[in-house]
Amino acid sequence: MDGVPRVPEVPRVPEQRRPDASVERAPALRFGLLGPVRAWRGEESLSTGSPQQRALLAALLLREGRTATAAELIDALWGEEPPSQALAALRTYASRLRKVLDPGVLVSESGGYAIRGLPEGALDLSVVQDLATEAEKARHTGDLCHARDLLGRALALWDGEALAGVPGPYAETQRVRLEEWRLQLLESRMDMDLEQGCHAEAVSELTALTAAHPLRERLRELLMLALYRSGRQAEALAVYADTRRLLADELGVDPRPGLSELQQRILRADPTLAEPSTPRAEPSSTPVRPAQLPATVPDFTGRSAFVSELGDVLASVEGRVMAVSALAGIGGVGKTTLAVHVAHQARGAFPDGQLYVDLQGAGARAAEPETVLGSFLRALGTADSSIPDSLEERAALYRSVLDGRRVLVLLDNARDAAQVRPLLPGTEGCATLITSRVRMVDLAGAHLIDLDVMSPDEALSLFTKIVGEERVGSEREAALDGVAACGFL
Repeated sequence: MDGVPRVPEVPRVPEQRRPDASVERAPALRFGLLGPVRAWRGEESLSTGSPQQRALLAALLLREGRTATAAELIDALWGEEPPSQALAALRTYASRLRKVLDPGVLVSESGGYAIRGLPEGALDLSVVQDLATEAEKARHTGDLCHARDLLGRALALWDGEALAGVPGPYAETQRVRLEEWRLQLLESRMDMDLEQGCHAEAVSELTALTAAHPLRERLRELLMLALYRSGRQAEALAVYADTRRLLADELGVDPRPGLSELQQRILRADPTLAEPSTPRAEPSSTPVRPAQLPATVPDFTGRSAFVSELGDVLASVEGRVMAVSALAGIGGVGKTTLAVHVAHQARGAFPDGQLYVDLQGAGARAAEPETVLGSFLRALGTADSSIPDSLEERAALYRSVLDGRRVLVLLDNARDAAQVRPLLPGTEGCATLITSRVRMVDLAGAHLIDLDVMSPDEALSLFTKIVGEERVGSEREAALDGVAACGFL
């Protein structure tokens, strides 16, 4: 803990080759694997097809430009029990992808397939690798501030679970690998936070991370140190006791030596633990552009009238008072899915960033506005020491920070209008999308939308996109019964 933190070794990713200068590639292809499997040509989103078709695209992108045989791809997509027409289906998926991608990108070779000739930075995974490599170099030169910033940018490229919704054993293996890599990068960034004296700010994030990954001892070690440096020695020791009990109950093992040693150093009040070895970094003068939207659903279906209506509202914010749109409906009707989909489509109109929070309005303990404002202010680049304590002061600072910026705020699962009022930007050029189970009739100036269940045709279309046309075509009545049993939710 006292030495300079190391950035973990990153996985290899596909080789990215520079395009021939004599060939114009405008706009260029881009691919995303750190979330849903997606493809773009410039800013245009491309259809990646059914789940199995996305699984094929992901498998080829992860092959580092090497050819994957048909047998390898069938095993990757279906495992030990492929369908009888697996080879024909594989060829169909490849043919459909070839029509979507640029000519010459998906090539057939030696009875298999490969993706070649992508421009540099075309894959989000390769961008993360480059940023992590730069962070390692910055660490070696002693510039922890820059290394920490690079890792923060790398982690921001994750858009939810990697390869989200992609079926097959190969995708599952890669999901596990990429999640482990993300956690290693996150641990390194948190380590740098503590080395630079940001222990108070780190406590809340580490508390949430240890709750999500209770058996990950490195995160618990970092939480113990952050608590100790924040003057919370008893809580730091309680984390150790809880970890020891959990490991004994779940795995029948003791904490690793590093964790036990830290506990003993805390008990001794070891003076070397008290202060970081590197001074706190000066606040960055570069405006922070948050990108907090959850991943959109690749199989989004229907709601075209609402998508168009909300899109028009968001597109008209420039030069006018902030736009507020509130979606109301019963649980499971698709409010969040619609709002996230619309927000992603409107990102270009909000170049200064997008903020997101689940307000947990339907739960027993809804999120407190002052807590949300604290996280929003940090996401917008405000130092923790500059964030006031009271709700009124935080709301005022929040509006000041957003002045002159064009930011989209998505407030999901709101309890009522009183909860969201302090979270509204209040300045022109910004917009807010709200989802709630209650109709926000007392929210002044809000554009209200009531969302009902999907129509039978929309529900069946969504079901078809998820399970595939072949399955629904052969069992249409069963598919109709299935979506009806779900209440068309």
